[in-house]
Amino acid sequence: MIEYIFSRRSIRNYIDKEIPNKDIELILKSAMYAPSAMNLQPWHFIVFDNKEIFQRLISAIPHAEMIKGADKCILVCGDSIKEKNESWLIQNCSASIQNILLSAEALVIGSCWIAIHGMDEIVSNVKKEFSLPSEIIPIALISLGYPNEVITAEDRYDLGKIHFNGW
Repeated sequence: MIEYIFSRRSIRNYIDKEIPNKDIELILKSAMYAPSAMNLQPWHFIVFDNKEIFQRLISAIPHAEMIKGADKCILVCGDSIKEKNESWLIQNCSASIQNILLSAEALVIGSCWIAIHGMDEIVSNVKKEFSLPSEIIPIALISLGYPNEVITAEDRYDLGKIHFNGW
């Protein structure tokens, strides 16, 4: 529903409550229903639910500290053999990430998109730490948990950013 688009915000503080596996499965199913160029669906997902592994994630992705309180994390990766155009690969995976964020919001699960792609050292760290095959590119990590904070959505609609039939 459209209200999830307007209400979703990045959540970085979580309560200590487990997300049911059925909800994680629904979130992943939503991710796989994202559009992709030529319907190649070049994404892969690694679900993390182990706090010791969370520490390894934080070591590899220093700006991912907020996952300490999360219940689960999903590493979204792209397959560069399946989609050779890196720009399209990133767009396809980003569409799946948006579906993860919106389906989590619909399930009253907080989430935060933690960028990886575009930071060569962090990409390398993640690939090495989690033994990703050479063709698999980590795009982003998504933290998931029940919110322990309320962030009020502000109005972001800006007519000044809309142009018709040209600039």
